[in-house]
Amino acid sequence: MSTAAPRRGFPTRSARFPSVTGAPTSLALTLVRALALFLGALSLAVTLWTGLEERGTALAFGLLIALGELTRWSGAEERETAPLGAAGALSYALLGAQAGQPTHHGAAQVVAVVTAAALLGCVPHVAGGRGPTLDHLTRRVLTVGFAAVCFQPLYNQGRFHGWSGPAYALLLVALLVLTALCDAVLAAAMAHSRTRWPFGPLLRDELRSMLGIGSAVCATGAVMSLAVAVVGLWALPVFSLPLLLTQLSFRRYAGVRVTYRQTIASLARATEIAGYTPAGHARRVAVLSSAVGRELGLSEPDLTVLEYAALMHDIGQLSLVDPVPAGATAVLPAEEQRRIALLGGAVVRQTGVDAEVAVVVERQADPYREQPVTARIVRAVNAYEELAREAGPGGTLTALEKLRLATARDYQPEVVESLARVLARGGLTLPQAG
Repeated sequence: MSTAAPRRGFPTRSARFPSVTGAPTSLALTLVRALALFLGALSLAVTLWTGLEERGTALAFGLLIALGELTRWSGAEERETAPLGAAGALSYALLGAQAGQPTHHGAAQVVAVVTAAALLGCVPHVAGGRGPTLDHLTRRVLTVGFAAVCFQPLYNQGRFHGWSGPAYALLLVALLVLTALCDAVLAAAMAHSRTRWPFGPLLRDELRSMLGIGSAVCATGAVMSLAVAVVGLWALPVFSLPLLLTQLSFRRYAGVRVTYRQTIASLARATEIAGYTPAGHARRVAVLSSAVGRELGLSEPDLTVLEYAALMHDIGQLSLVDPVPAGATAVLPAEEQRRIALLGGAVVRQTGVDAEVAVVVERQADPYREQPVTARIVRAVNAYEELAREAGPGGTLTALEKLRLATARDYQPEVVESLARVLARGGLTLPQAG
């Protein structure tokens, strides 16, 4: 593996949010979706009843938003997968003038145009079954509605007519920042409703991700609104091009990260192919470890390290002359476990993977009080998977009980209880043996 790979890749969304089957939709998430549906339908009805203001402007922004949704990439782990559509929608929500002439469209028309354009642009994605379109549209409608309600009524009442130059630009930037914060809260709340992971860490990760393409979306939305107010609709294609190029760069980088993770997953299968560990063991440990890490509130970078270390935690077994029966290293003497872990860390360092991953692999056999939290998780989950497999049907409770009995030295009690909560919640789709 080339050391030119990104220092720290990012897992796919399915790894960061382990899939849940049969989980009922929470009442809170249903209410949020219903609110977005009601707002979009009401805005469309009001706009159809009163008619469109500045039809050319509405059409231009509608086409821009639809184009942005059409170019949305599915399966990406970025929080904003349609940056051009988001920038165009926010720009229209904060549009006060067009080529020096004041506009008269209100918040209802903004939401109606954005809703119609987003629905049109999402048709190919829905037809292809790609991406979480419903939640994407929910966030788009509610976020744009918030920005429009904050700006359009006050502008149409003449409250901002005396604002000009830097003061007006700062006003738009402030509104965009406030809108982005509300969108982060909404995204974290929806993720919490879907996955039941702690809300605080989810919000923290959403806020951190705003420094990426989210900041480019806000900046482009503000610049578009200001430019259209001065030079007219010709500003839209001019200022869309940089964001399109940025989106292309993000897509290519996302492809590199996916390839990087796939390479690590393929390397982790070496122990399975060689017959040292059961088929699917590394993947099952990685999925469960990610779920426990979420339950404990780990950040996205720590979850990435955790997943990679969980995938490669058994790589040291390749140094053994005779394989351990069923690859069950948890039953080996402590010194033998530590020797295998150190050899595994040395192998990971040679692959060019992040050194933090090697540290977790090396220290997975240490007493838990001496381990980083990621190593504690890998050790506990690996032992659970091995014990549950040996116990056969109904072995979950037996394995958990054995882990609890060993919390004095080997396993951190908080990690074991988090694992128990994840298992009790159920619904994780774990890779099957073979």
